[in-house]
Amino acid sequence: MASRKPAEAGIEAAVEKGGISNLSKDELLKHYRDMLLIRRFEEKAGQLYGMGLIGGFCHLYIGQEAVVVGLEACTKPGDKRITSYRDHGHMLASGMEARGVMAELTGREGGYSKGKGGSMHMFSKEKHFYGGHGIVGAQVPLGAGLALSDWYKGNDNVTFTYFGDGAANQGQVYETYNMAELWGLPVIFVIENNQYAMGTSVKRSTKSTTLYGRGLAYGIPGEQVDGMDVLAVKAAGERAVAHARAGKGPYILEVMTYRYRGHSMSDPAKYRTREEVQKMKDEKDAIEHVRDLLVSGGLATDDDLKAIDREIKAIVSDSADFAKDSPEPDASELWTDIYA
Repeated sequence: MASRKPAEAGIEAAVEKGGISNLSKDELLKHYRDMLLIRRFEEKAGQLYGMGLIGGFCHLYIGQEAVVVGLEACTKPGDKRITSYRDHGHMLASGMEARGVMAELTGREGGYSKGKGGSMHMFSKEKHFYGGHGIVGAQVPLGAGLALSDWYKGNDNVTFTYFGDGAANQGQVYETYNMAELWGLPVIFVIENNQYAMGTSVKRSTKSTTLYGRGLAYGIPGEQVDGMDVLAVKAAGERAVAHARAGKGPYILEVMTYRYRGHSMSDPAKYRTREEVQKMKDEKDAIEHVRDLLVSGGLATDDDLKAIDREIKAIVSDSADFAKDSPEPDASELWTDIYA
């Protein structure tokens, strides 16, 4: 029997880890690139915030990249997504351009919401991205509404409705669970459990052993997933998507992840130790995990990955330059895109 090539061994190791049967070298490289784009974009956003070029609130996604990248790998054209105010990563993963996202962060005319939505409120009808919502948990019933639209039309599209462990304690979440299961809506509820909500540990805020388990009272199946492993997230996402597309109703994914920065740019995050954060970076970083798979499996060299990093940095730098050069919206824009 011929021995396996290093690349084949690397892919098999990745498949075994993530439980995915159709993984390819190109897909693994895409996961790496997509997560790295979010990481570098958010690092730049943090810099621009510090320079005073981004105003208002700004919630960075650094550390949680594997969640949205893994789930976006399970989507097809027509699927929808809606999330909370920690939304830049979701925008980029759905295919929205870095230029438009950064311009919106800086309140410029070239942004996705013409500079009027800022960090928390931007949308893309073309990419089926429906926000960015500042009210905690408000996007959950909206996500069920998006799924209701597809159910009514009779297609097999699904809606990914993202919210955090803090929002999981909001009453409207459970009203939505009840309606979604009662009507058999094709919605996937994604709890991004980064373990601290705004600054209170989950262990101090709930006696529930799991958050996805609360859905069982409504008859909604679900599971808890390692959100620091993009392949595990993708595998769980495929199970959830298959359930919803088959007309079996909603599914809950509790994705265990971790944010490296504070809740927002104004949060010093004194409720946890530096040692705790560093331990997660050293032992569980999602990007480094895929990097290790690529290099150890012979799928990519250090030079290959450095070239990807240079490409990503150029894209992010260009987005910042575009944002700085884009004019602020004209005063007349105060009267556009409103109801009355």
